[in-house]
Amino acid sequence: MLARRVNPYRVKLHRSYSVAELADCLQVHTHTVRNWQGKGLKPIDGNRPTLFDGSSTRAFLLESQTSQKRPCPPGTIYCFKCRTPQPPALGMVEFIPGKGATGNLTALCDTCGTVMHRRANVAKISAIMPRLAVQIRQAPSRLIERALPSLNCDKTKD
Repeated sequence: MLARRVNPYRVKLHRSYSVAELADCLQVHTHTVRNWQGKGLKPIDGNRPTLFDGSSTRAFLLESQTSQKRPCPPGTIYCFKCRTPQPPALGMVEFIPGKGATGNLTALCDTCGTVMHRRANVAKISAIMPRLAVQIRQAPSRLIERALPSLNCDKTKD
């Protein structure tokens, strides 16, 4: 089963939870809550049943999620193979526009050669990729916008 992120905002601030209630609220196994307890989630007291305060639980989950983030400095894209932000190979990046003002930056990793992707706003490309050659690809045309119909049609005219 794939690991997924827990939504810490499902935990109510002014409520106390037992291990089973917290696991049910966050849709995780009770062993996961016990593992969090080993990693620093503090119960209200040392008595049984073990109870957790909602505000401290939410703070613990938010802190653990933010500690796992790896923000990319300018001029780098996160490489999933290297697991670190890497500069693009040969300083070349391609921007593929999407809907609205956003699109995808695509480049090759300088270290391992893997294709890297990063979501970006058109107006912020110069701040995200300073001193790099960013080629902006034209968006593909839609079928409706074409002047001539496709000639690959099996329908015969009568």
